[in-house]
Amino acid sequence: MVIQIHLKYLKISVMLFSLSPLLFLTINGCGTLSNGRGWGQDATLRPGWARIRRAAIKASSSPETWAPVAAALALQIDDLDGRVSDWASSNTPVFGSRDHADKWSDHLVNSSGAVYLMTVLATPSGDDPPEWLKSKFKGLMTGTAAWGLTAGATDLLKGGLGRTRPDGSDNRSLPSGHTSAAASFTTLSRYNIRTLSMPSKQAAIMNMGIAGIAAGTAWATIEANRHYPSDVLLGYALGHFFSNFINDAFLGIDFKKEAFFIIDPLIDGVMVSMGWQY
Repeated sequence: MVIQIHLKYLKISVMLFSLSPLLFLTINGCGTLSNGRGWGQDATLRPGWARIRRAAIKASSSPETWAPVAAALALQIDDLDGRVSDWASSNTPVFGSRDHADKWSDHLVNSSGAVYLMTVLATPSGDDPPEWLKSKFKGLMTGTAAWGLTAGATDLLKGGLGRTRPDGSDNRSLPSGHTSAAASFTTLSRYNIRTLSMPSKQAAIMNMGIAGIAAGTAWATIEANRHYPSDVLLGYALGHFFSNFINDAFLGIDFKKEAFFIIDPLIDGVMVSMGWQY
């Protein structure tokens, strides 16, 4: 009973958080970016090889791409992957039962998609209605391409790797499709939030909430006995990489300069260097 009550309040909280970007629509839906252009206005299918290369390096060297992969590999030591999966699905400490966890994995990934759509509406895309609509469409198509590429790559890997799910239902466990989708929407939403005129603390709270929905999606699939922890980690890395890459390469928005690491394999080790987006 206590767990059911907590889940009820959790569902209400997720719904309220998902609707919260609507508060910014009247403030941020119009206007322009700091460069005077609208969000989505400069989206293009031909960004140039230099921009594509820079986006690929940045996406692959992002900690949210390589850290989950490293963690997934570490979980293979002493079958920690399987032991965590068994414990989570047996005890279901967050969702109370496998059935609840399975349903919540759907609720949460759908919520992450809804939040993304609302951030699309909230981004500043100009004051002229026809241009606003055109910019929104171009930006949304860029995000749809990122999500679609993530979904396609996830499905391809599921078929190629053929890992059996913890519950034995099929051999499409790796990577987690729910988690890769949630990671895709999370990455895209966080990029959109960077274009909004809001206090940094408020933006940080929004970003933490969005990341929490993705984390909840991943954990729910583990408690539901549908995925191993490494499945969701690799799913997150996949969704983050493709969405980071597509957004940087094709949306046509240059954010503030930021540092990122580049890891190059060598014959006798690795070389770590720092890159700078410009």
